[in-house]
Amino acid sequence: MKKTATLAALAILAASISPAAAAVCLPFTRIDSTKAISPTIILFRMKDRTVWRNTLRNACPGAMSGGITYDLQTDQVCENTQVIRVLDSGEACMLGAFTKDAPKG
Repeated sequence: MKKTATLAALAILAASISPAAAAVCLPFTRIDSTKAISPTIILFRMKDRTVWRNTLRNACPGAMSGGITYDLQTDQVCENTQVIRVLDSGEACMLGAFTKDAPKG
């Protein structure tokens, strides 16, 4: 009975995930640099010169002065699931949605 309930719950969860709602993930090896421009916004500059803006789920004030690192489970940094850590304090912050910045100039 318990196994059937678990399988039913997984089926409901799988049905609720839309292919159109796939998360934006940045390949870690393609990230050139990151820069926190506010306690809630981090810019990811890619090696091809594109820039992705991430609006954090919550403010992460330490990211502006402490630098960040990633808790990687794969070779990608993904929106809404990825934890970042402030280097000097260890503060954990959750990435939010990525948006591609418009080219400058």
